[in-house]
Amino acid sequence: MQPQADPFIVPKCLDDINVLFRDEHILVIDKPSGLLSLSGKHPLNIDSVHYRLVQDYPTCALIHRLDFGTSGIMLLAMNKQINALLCKQFSERRVSKRYTALLHGNLEPDSGLVDCGIAKDVDNFPLMKLCQDTGKPAQSQFRVISRFIQTDNDNFFLDDTRAGHRHVTRVEFEPVTGRTHQLRLHSQHLGHPILGCDLYATNEAYFMSSRLMLHASRLCFEHPVSGVPMIIESKSPF
Repeated sequence: MQPQADPFIVPKCLDDINVLFRDEHILVIDKPSGLLSLSGKHPLNIDSVHYRLVQDYPTCALIHRLDFGTSGIMLLAMNKQINALLCKQFSERRVSKRYTALLHGNLEPDSGLVDCGIAKDVDNFPLMKLCQDTGKPAQSQFRVISRFIQTDNDNFFLDDTRAGHRHVTRVEFEPVTGRTHQLRLHSQHLGHPILGCDLYATNEAYFMSSRLMLHASRLCFEHPVSGVPMIIESKSPF
C-alpha cells in the first residue's frame, strides 16, 4: 500500500533562513515560523529547512527539529561522524535549550516546574496527550518574564487594564526532557496555552495570534570536535 500524501498543504514561507554560526563541522541556523523542518510527503510540501540547506550544504543533516510554527535555533551536522557525536550529546541530555513563549491569560506563579508525562493520543493522530500513567516522563521549567495586555490590533501594553483587552504572559521555558509537543502541552496543563497554537489552545488563544508564539531562543552544547562550550542565542521576534 502506498503511503498517503499529507492532507494539509503548507502555505508558502517567504522568510529566509538566517545562519547564526558555521564551520566545517556544524551549522546553526535561525528557522522562520511557517517553515517545515523536513519536507512532507506531499510534493507541494517540499519546501523545508533541510530542502533549502542541502542546496548549499549537500551533506548537512538535522540533529533535531522544530515544529512548523515554531521559530528559532536549529543545529545541523556537516557529516555523518559529527551527526553521531551531536546526537550522543542530545541523548545524554548534555544539551540545554531555552524558549520564549506568549501564553494566554495571566500566569500567576513567577516560576515553577511542570512535571507531567506525555503519550501518543492514538485516537487523535498526530496529537499527543498528558498522561502520568502511560506517558513518558516530561519536565519543563518556566519563568515569567513579563505580563502584558493584548489589544484587538495586536499591540501590547504593560499594566493596561482597560475592559475588553486580553491578558498575556511572556515566559521563558527550559525543557528538561524533549518530548513531542512538550511545551505546548505543558502550557495547556498550566491552564495558559501558547497563543496561536492550532493543536492545544482554546479558540480565543488560537485566534489571538497569526502564528504560534514559540521561539527557540538559546541553545547550549559542546562543539563536537574542539569540545568548546557553544552558546547560541536568537532574539525572539515577538
